[in-house]
Amino acid sequence: MRLEGARMDLIKKIWTARKLILVVMIPLSLLPLPLIHPCSESSCAYVLIVTAVYWVSEAVPLGAAALVPAFLYPLFGVLKSSEVASEYFKDTTLLLMGVICLAASIEKWNLHKRIALRMVMIAGAKPGMLVLGFMCCTVFLSMWLSNTSTTAMVMPIAEAVLQQLICTGIADSLDDSVTVDTQDEESDKEENQESSKNHLELLNRKHNEKHEVCMLSEELNGLTLKPGFGPEFSKESNGYLPEAPISIPAPPKKPKIRRDSLYPTKRDHMICKCLSLSITYAATIGGLITITGTSTNLIFAEQFNNRYPEAKVINFGTWFIFSLPIALIMLILTWIWLHFLFLGCNFRETCSLSKKRKTRREILSEKRIYEEYQKLGPISYPEVVTGIFFILMTVLWFTREPGFVPGWTSLFEKKGYRTDATVSVLLGFLLFLIPARKPWPSAFSSESKGDDDDEEEEDPLAPMITWKDFQRLMPWEIVILVGGGYALAAGCKVSGLSMWIGRQLEPMSGLPPWAVTLLACLLVSAVTEFASNPATLTVFLPILSALSETLHINPLHTLIPATMCVSFGVMLPVGNPPNAIVFSYGHVQISDMVKAGFGVNLIGVFVVMLAIMTWGEPLFHLSEFPTWALMPNVTGTL
Repeated sequence: MRLEGARMDLIKKIWTARKLILVVMIPLSLLPLPLIHPCSESSCAYVLIVTAVYWVSEAVPLGAAALVPAFLYPLFGVLKSSEVASEYFKDTTLLLMGVICLAASIEKWNLHKRIALRMVMIAGAKPGMLVLGFMCCTVFLSMWLSNTSTTAMVMPIAEAVLQQLICTGIADSLDDSVTVDTQDEESDKEENQESSKNHLELLNRKHNEKHEVCMLSEELNGLTLKPGFGPEFSKESNGYLPEAPISIPAPPKKPKIRRDSLYPTKRDHMICKCLSLSITYAATIGGLITITGTSTNLIFAEQFNNRYPEAKVINFGTWFIFSLPIALIMLILTWIWLHFLFLGCNFRETCSLSKKRKTRREILSEKRIYEEYQKLGPISYPEVVTGIFFILMTVLWFTREPGFVPGWTSLFEKKGYRTDATVSVLLGFLLFLIPARKPWPSAFSSESKGDDDDEEEEDPLAPMITWKDFQRLMPWEIVILVGGGYALAAGCKVSGLSMWIGRQLEPMSGLPPWAVTLLACLLVSAVTEFASNPATLTVFLPILSALSETLHINPLHTLIPATMCVSFGVMLPVGNPPNAIVFSYGHVQISDMVKAGFGVNLIGVFVVMLAIMTWGEPLFHLSEFPTWALMPNVTGTL
């Protein structure tokens, strides 16, 4: 017994220290690789494998693991320390910083909440339309904010609506078919001419137990019933009908109330599951639309531009034109899939746009959303300024180099100096300077004065955002992670490891381009379920680039679909942070996420493949192998 106890204690200690053991054992076990084969390719492969294992296992924080190339590359003679350091801060880092400045202003002045509530109010309170409304506003916000921030913003609003749904569920389950007529006053008068409505008060008393009051609306020619026992009741004369007993038909069967659950009915639980999952999936879909929507898009853009500097095909405009149809198709198909899975196939009942008749629950839900919107008050001056900056940044991104017409960069003599990061940083910098109050006094500004912080009340020139606001949202771990990916890619390029990997993949040359792309999408979407999205993409991008060059396939044909599919880690809570946020609210179980996420994964791969085979070909000229992909794999400078 003592031996077994000691053995169990040892196992527990080993399990507790498993991450530390992994951190130490992985480098030691792989050390023979660069020692037995002392060449730059093997040394780079050693650094790549160690970093990839740290990322996938999360034995150390992602940001800390991204620093491994910073000291191993110089030690093994792959890259100089100055060359590695230059990879950790790129143009996309400045682009991200400018976007975070705008996101900080949006969050600080509650513009995101106003947009979300307004879109939900437009959609209505029908379950199907409510889910679609939340998905649309989440997609829109996720285009400009991070997926994690968007989910964290929208979920509390959705939770308030769901709690209202649960609170009114028991009362609504007593008579789910009761509706409230919301027609115009003229139609109400016409109906009153034909028949009048009266309330029946039914009281069931038994000994000294508490009585239950139930108000039902019936059209009985103005007759009032008194409580009685049995099917017959005595009626008082009302001047129209003689006093006579009448029989009351049995009330409709009431839905069974679930006493063993937090939800009044199973349908309530299904609505909660559907709405919760729809938000995390919508955040993922919205992140695909813009280069800044998610960190994986930034990783792809920077690594692609570094590897193929002569390409000049990936910018905000071309990415948006390609990905917007993908997001719209995915949004519709994902909504249909979730509706079918949790709400059934009766779209007419759950998605009716008619406002003539609404259930009691729908009216209460709309009232709750309207109350939340009213709490925001009238639109404030900082919200207007933030909205103007939001629109201005988008327009300047689109018009920089649209491709079909000369952009605003053509106004400058020197070409190639201005990028999307230039616009982003400029507008982000201005947010630190522009006062958060109107420069002229008005009644409007005095009303919104109470909403500001105490420090801003004392300082009339307080800016739109402060450095603390920016620092609170700036994902420095992602910045270092992206930099580590750039460093790995640079090492693979200089050492010749990319060329070696390409030679090993030559047996796949017999496959058509669409088959290679499909295999890459399926492989990436499977791995990203268990590893972080940025880490997965950082590992696969150099491999897929080498594969494309070896098979003489346009690198964009494989890199763009892989970049999009790496975001489809939606089957498990550990797949991405939005999944974990939604799972923490307790409405869904892992089985629900797996079942729904598998369908979303298939939808995503199908739509991405459809896009790359149709409108992606003329947009990026994917049918031909470009000259910019023939760049030498070994260069002297980075």
